Amino acid sequence: MTSKIDKVVSARDAVARIKDGDTLATSGFVGIGFAENLAVALEQRFLEHGAPRGLTLVYAAGQGDGKSRGLNHLGHEGLVARVIGGHWGLVPRLQHLAVENKIEAWNLPQGVITHMFRDIAAGKPGTLTHVGLGTFVDPRQGGGKLNARTTEDIVRLMPIDGRDYLFYRGFPINVAFIRGTTADVDGNVTMEKEALTLESQAVAMAARNSGGIVIVQVERIADRGTLNPKLVKIPSVLVDCVVVAERPEYHAQTFAEQYSPAFSGEIRVPMSSIPPMEMSERKIIARRAALELRAGAVVNLGIGMPEGVAAVAAEENIIDRLTMTAEPGVVGGIPAGGLNFGAATNTQAIIDQPSQFDFYDGGGLDVAFLGLAQADRHGNLNVSKFGPRLAGAGGFINISQNAKKVVFVGTFTAGHLHVAIQHGALHIVQEGKPCKFVSEVEHRTFSGQMATAAGREILYVTERCVFRLAAEGLELIEIAPGIDLQRDIIERMEFVPRMAAKVAFMDERIFRNGLMGLDL
Repeated sequence: MTSKIDKVVSARDAVARIKDGDTLATSGFVGIGFAENLAVALEQRFLEHGAPRGLTLVYAAGQGDGKSRGLNHLGHEGLVARVIGGHWGLVPRLQHLAVENKIEAWNLPQGVITHMFRDIAAGKPGTLTHVGLGTFVDPRQGGGKLNARTTEDIVRLMPIDGRDYLFYRGFPINVAFIRGTTADVDGNVTMEKEALTLESQAVAMAARNSGGIVIVQVERIADRGTLNPKLVKIPSVLVDCVVVAERPEYHAQTFAEQYSPAFSGEIRVPMSSIPPMEMSERKIIARRAALELRAGAVVNLGIGMPEGVAAVAAEENIIDRLTMTAEPGVVGGIPAGGLNFGAATNTQAIIDQPSQFDFYDGGGLDVAFLGLAQADRHGNLNVSKFGPRLAGAGGFINISQNAKKVVFVGTFTAGHLHVAIQHGALHIVQEGKPCKFVSEVEHRTFSGQMATAAGREILYVTERCVFRLAAEGLELIEIAPGIDLQRDIIERMEFVPRMAAKVAFMDERIFRNGLMGLDL
């Protein structure tokens, strides 16, 4: 048993404890809470010594910057043999290994993986849930496998009392990488300067109860007995090694911000500090989506285009009548975007990520705004795989399957779209390519059929028109002023949508400068 004082070690010594074939679980969300120093040290050990080899990597949320940081450090052939990830879009080096068939690769829902960590910690055989039914994760649709090399079934269909569920098989965790702010010499860890607490405790407990080791990266060391026990998120009984970050950039609060006291809840910022969006197709979409907000609603915003809904709500001075949330554990406040995504300013609470997904999976969200990458005639959506490009589902499946109302938002066509707004009307100056509305999606991240059967309200909002999900599939319900139905919509789709009995014009306030005057 490691003595208390010996828990503080160098990153190099800590990763030297990892053996060939180990299963490594990492906590983090984009760059928030990710133990960058540990990933760097593990990469350096492999490049210098060719060890460890054949690791199985398990992670819930995307942990990277889309370039070289985060889990990209582990994207070396031979270092990892198997990857079970919730989101692949920010880890191109791992993507490459999966696309080239050099590793076994699965994509499972982010929330399910966070719950798997908790269930592994509790000694359960796996995670039983409805999340993933009807999507590419369903074993009838591929079981989350991402390439030909991946043949093992880790997801099983399990009917119970006449209803279908999915069982995600658990497995031991040999090594955990997590991060905190302060550790005492015994290994108790607090997170006062972190923007999120994430699934860190569940990952640590899963490794500890699997007989594995827990390595924690922190910013500073405190003396024994000086930490407030109510602030300790990871107790010392779970911790084997504590590593103090060797450089500030290895312990940045996010991959875009070294440290913001607003993200950690130390200060609250004035609403005037949030700049309004410039008029563009993104603002048009965000404005139309914001019309679906209702006073008192609990809201989730996805990354990218959906972030604009918060900006519009702030500009219209209605954001204080809503509760914005983000899947890694933020409740209230204004979600951040880009490489700060997952953090928020002026939050009411920051809870652990598995608990947030308990709330989401049980139907706690009134409305969710999620990205629209590819849709088909049946209302199915794909945001996870496009030819050789692996984006991954992230929390999309948990959120889209369980929110009471879902508004998918995105431009009507992809790439190089240019629009002009004149006299309250929209004009397409340059059409984007390729087509987003296809006959059949290539990867089903959202099942229109299941949503219809559940009787949930689903909208698809673009800059030029709005669809809703009807029993027969996509139905056009609104069109922007200035748009030609045949030229700008029908001819840009691979199928002809149903038409509402009366196709309305989108609210003209959306296309004018100045405030819309939204009131909930």
